[in-house]
Amino acid sequence: HADFVANASHELRTPLSTVLGYVETLMNPKAGGDEATRERFLNTIRHEAQRMQSLISDLMSLSRIEAVKHEAPSEIVEVLAIAREVAGELRASGTVNVSANCEKASVLGDRGQLAQVFRNLVDNAIKYGKPDGVVEVTLEATRTGWLLVGVKDDGEGIAPEHLPRLTERFYRADNSRSRAAGGTGLGLSIVKHIVERHRGRFDITSRVGFGTTASMMLPLKQD
Repeated sequence: HADFVANASHELRTPLSTVLGYVETLMNPKAGGDEATRERFLNTIRHEAQRMQSLISDLMSLSRIEAVKHEAPSEIVEVLAIAREVAGELRASGTVNVSANCEKASVLGDRGQLAQVFRNLVDNAIKYGKPDGVVEVTLEATRTGWLLVGVKDDGEGIAPEHLPRLTERFYRADNSRSRAAGGTGLGLSIVKHIVERHRGRFDITSRVGFGTTASMMLPLKQD
């Protein structure tokens, strides 16, 4: 808990210090009076403020998820429909293909949380894949009663030593790249907590040079 508070404080303090520093500079008539400098500084302030907004949103989301993590969701949710909806939402940012071995894949779940899982995973795959690459989302309903979901990118991959820690809060395999892409360091932790609440399992596999696959297993609703 102490580490979490310290990390959250650090993550908020860094952009806040940047914002305050740039505001103080703009208050100087010499710097603030120069239109090109003012525009550049204001763009930086907006970017850092958006980082803080995203971080606060993710912190609140994580808090809400942890508050109900022992309550098994009971709504009947169609996961394939969610996957297709999210792919459609994010298609403007990159190419997302969805394939499945079934026409429907129903689980007992929380629709909002499962949509958040797909948004986080597909958004990550787009950000860390090749600029003109393809994100592959696959769903497989098994005879043993599980739904297997995979979200694969075609990016640089992740070194093996980072894989066990990727779902830790605020852990980043590449700090500079993650921050540049707008990452808060909480997305995969949120995904893991949601999947566990749904009595499922979450895993990440990767090979350097061959991309990364985020996968989860969810129990299918039994008829």
